[in-house]
Amino acid sequence: MHTELRRSPAPRNTLACPPTEEFDEPDDKPDEFETPQHSHVLAVGTPGPRRERLTRTLESTGYAVTHAVPGDVGRSVQQAPPDAIVALEGHGGVEQAVAVVREIRTAPQGQVLPLVMVTNDREPAGVARLLRSGADDCLPEAADPVELSARIAAKLHRVPVPVDRLALDPRTGLHSAPHFHAELDRELRRPQSRPGRRDGVLAVVGVAEADALEERFGARVRREVAERLAGVAERLGNGSDRLGWDEEGRLLVLMPGVDEETARRALTEFASAVAGTRFVVADENVRLTPAVGWLPLADADGRPAERIAERAVEQAADAVAEALRHRDLRPVRYEPWMRAAAPRRRAKKVVRPLLLALSPLLALLVGVGVPFALYEQAYTVLGWDVASTVYWVVVAGLVLSAALILLECLFSLDAPTRPAAPAQPYPPASAVIAAYLPNEAATIVDTVESFLRLDYPNDLEIVLAYNTPHALPVEDTLREIARRDRRLVLLPVAGSTSKAQNVNAAVSRVRGEFVGIFDADHHPAPDAFRHAWDWLSHGYDVVQGHCVIRNGDSSWVARQVAAEFEAIYAVSHPGRTRLYGFGIFGGSNGFWRTDLLARIRMHGSMLTEDIDSTLRALSEGARIASDRTLISRELAPTRLKPLWNQRSRWAQGWLQVSMRHLGQALRSPSFTRRQKTGLVVLLGWREVQPWLSLQILPILLHSAVRAGGADRIDWATPACLLAFAFTLSAGFVQTAFAGRLALPELRSRRGWFWRHALISTVFYTHFKNIVARQSHLKELLGDRRWRVTPRAAAKAVGQE
Repeated sequence: MHTELRRSPAPRNTLACPPTEEFDEPDDKPDEFETPQHSHVLAVGTPGPRRERLTRTLESTGYAVTHAVPGDVGRSVQQAPPDAIVALEGHGGVEQAVAVVREIRTAPQGQVLPLVMVTNDREPAGVARLLRSGADDCLPEAADPVELSARIAAKLHRVPVPVDRLALDPRTGLHSAPHFHAELDRELRRPQSRPGRRDGVLAVVGVAEADALEERFGARVRREVAERLAGVAERLGNGSDRLGWDEEGRLLVLMPGVDEETARRALTEFASAVAGTRFVVADENVRLTPAVGWLPLADADGRPAERIAERAVEQAADAVAEALRHRDLRPVRYEPWMRAAAPRRRAKKVVRPLLLALSPLLALLVGVGVPFALYEQAYTVLGWDVASTVYWVVVAGLVLSAALILLECLFSLDAPTRPAAPAQPYPPASAVIAAYLPNEAATIVDTVESFLRLDYPNDLEIVLAYNTPHALPVEDTLREIARRDRRLVLLPVAGSTSKAQNVNAAVSRVRGEFVGIFDADHHPAPDAFRHAWDWLSHGYDVVQGHCVIRNGDSSWVARQVAAEFEAIYAVSHPGRTRLYGFGIFGGSNGFWRTDLLARIRMHGSMLTEDIDSTLRALSEGARIASDRTLISRELAPTRLKPLWNQRSRWAQGWLQVSMRHLGQALRSPSFTRRQKTGLVVLLGWREVQPWLSLQILPILLHSAVRAGGADRIDWATPACLLAFAFTLSAGFVQTAFAGRLALPELRSRRGWFWRHALISTVFYTHFKNIVARQSHLKELLGDRRWRVTPRAAAKAVGQE
């Protein structure tokens, strides 16, 4: 039964929604607004008794009434614009009423008309949705007709004006898009402070979650998001910045009189602050991912001149689209190719592929041929025996490398142990599995099921963030698992080209207080998340676990990697953490406080986005622990070519991180001297050592030429023999430590470790040095392609 509009003795505070506006009238005016003469009200509702009663009520209080049905409101408003609209909530409840509000507000004439909703829903949440969707007022169907008339009259007396029609929002200080364009146009036409140069930057800020929020809460949520962004911009900006917003809900920022580098730093700080803040949007706590596109005002294209401001905003918005692809918080500068309708066809490049194919020979030429020629010229022309000096430098360098390895081994014995119990109760947690699905199709179901078996005493959501160029049958299987177990969340990341983009897309929507990052072949131990919180609850920000190879029986390559991983995760990582005072995030089986990861994100342009994230987190003062008892089992490459591709990417990625971060870190007050020493070893010496070790060849070649043959060289020099023995022993000692500190399931495979020591001495160490040298040349030639490592289901090592 429908409640009629009737006179009621109920007091005003029984209304589901209080009046949205109050008016202070002079004493000589009546307490109620008079009904404006000949005011026209459009009554929206399905024909029937309820709409007839509403019509009689409106007519009895002096209004002229016409009618429209839901779905036809836009045409009615356009044909005969009313003075106000009163809409009845239909049988579809709030959802249908929201649809009517959106229909009205979508029509150009309906954007500025007073809109009063008459609802039989007394729940505050439903009323709030109607107001957020665009209604100006709402009242229950049982309200007094005099009150209904007064509310309509109040809206007609002081007509609601949408904020985007005002030059400046009086509450937030935001310019509407047209007025912002006018401000920008004035700035662009202002006389230049320097001949031929205009300082200043225009930025447009979008939000990756905007579409999803609008789908849930309606179009007005975009304005609310822009207001939240503006609040951060006002807090961080300077008084001369002008802020606005457009109908897409993007924040518009005009930064006059600043140079590009200052603007870039300010925009980076702004993006990090937004990503690290939880906002209340539409009464819900959300995390936002800002996408910042910017354009120097000096580069604003003035063709045609009358559209200069509008075109500049369009160009910055094109950069926003590029920033949205990566979601890594880095402001993107507009480039002309972003505006192109289609990518330009480029001429085939021949030189770079040829140089890449010849890179092994180039490495020998650079590392052996050039030094040999220099030694010969210095000796022949100048009489300087440079090679002898360089020889002792090389010997000292190799001895230093061996000493550092031995130090790491010794310090690994005294690595900090995991706290015995958490300092705080276990909070909700999240796992993010990043996957390139065509590469993971054979193993992803096993991986997901292993995560669903994890033992964690609070809520644990499993987010599979994946990209795929085409639909795959395994997606149906994954959707069926997600239907059975709501902990699994499938998150396809359209347009993603990297692991970093998948992780960035996931981190803004995870609910956990901390999040574990995993590759798609990882099977974490059942207690992994509990043990990770033991560290994080005691003041750590990131904890890196121990990655163990689970397919070592597959091939000799997999066995070699299995032993090597024990040397890395059971010895080097804990030893370096203890020795240098900081840990390293290794890309998988790492656990982050969600707020930190949301601020740091991952940069897809870096081939080792994990090490890059580590350095940026450390520069913020983060504490990173390494725990060899925090286990996750993964798959190793089973053939030499995939291993080459994997290690080539790692080596090139380390070089990128070294070039980007080492100089900054050494100048930064955030790092102690001890940590800076560790960074020099980790980022600097790592890149020098492969080339330094190669120098023994040109030195020996030069010595043989000078001595008249290799048989005339004195190979039994005691110092050289001792240095050789010491250097050789380091690898055996590290392998022995790895075998001792490995998991029981691998400790019993002693043969693997002995073979690893032998193969590393005669082949594998040189293999990795060759990979490192070639990766340097690849970076120099600009080849930064990501070659994925194939995954295949394999027999796993027995687990205890």
